[in-house]
Amino acid sequence: MPDLPPIALEWLSSMQVDVTRYVVFAVGVWLLLWIVLAPVLKGRKIREDVPAARQLLLEFFFSIRSIAVFSTVGLLTFLADRAGLMSGPAIARSWGPAWFWASLVLIIIGHDAWFYWTHRLIHDPRLFRTFHRRHHKSHNPSPFTAYSFDWGEAAINALFVPLWLMIVPTQWGVVGLFMLHQIVRNTLGHSGYELFPARADGRPVLPFLTTVTHHDLHHAQAGWNYGLYFTFWDRVMGTEHPEYLQKFAQAVRKPAAASTLVAAE
Repeated sequence: MPDLPPIALEWLSSMQVDVTRYVVFAVGVWLLLWIVLAPVLKGRKIREDVPAARQLLLEFFFSIRSIAVFSTVGLLTFLADRAGLMSGPAIARSWGPAWFWASLVLIIIGHDAWFYWTHRLIHDPRLFRTFHRRHHKSHNPSPFTAYSFDWGEAAINALFVPLWLMIVPTQWGVVGLFMLHQIVRNTLGHSGYELFPARADGRPVLPFLTTVTHHDLHHAQAGWNYGLYFTFWDRVMGTEHPEYLQKFAQAVRKPAAASTLVAAE
């Protein structure tokens, strides 16, 4: 494509990276969990039903459309950095390796807060139809649901990185690792199989992390469980599904603790 202007070639290059990352993880998680390990993980499947092939194809199509939005915002961010309008990445490099890893932790925590509050916002009935209905058409999600967004929701998610870079000095390498983390958690969170370890009493070993059951409940009963990586905001704001721990125990085939059943009543 030698006749395309340089900016178009850069956009296509960015698109290629983003599509590859999505395809590798969405297809990889689907192939590994739904095909190769399906007999082994049968006891960890959250729902009996399997989404129709048409749903998976639509999710794939709308995810590629969302990636086009991500790539556009990403390219504009790169160009702003190249034009000297964003000093954060250069400042972060001067702060050394300790800040590299600290900023990685901070960007994940920051994104979780961004996701929780914007997610709650677009569940407002006045915004839901325009911003979030596409994602909830996947009542029973799959790994391909990860980026199946309306235009507006894709833009909201894409804006997080440039806004973060303007506020918190962060290296581009950290952004790359953050993107890797989010697609792994995103595809696993929509996988339909409870993969997180459980204690003997049926509770999650790492209760501060959202499990697959946590987000699956959000798709089953919108209005609960808005968090992405951590349960913190749902617990603080009282939006964690009252039967979450009971449903998690069911998904891992363990008896729920008596305190869990009492809390759900």
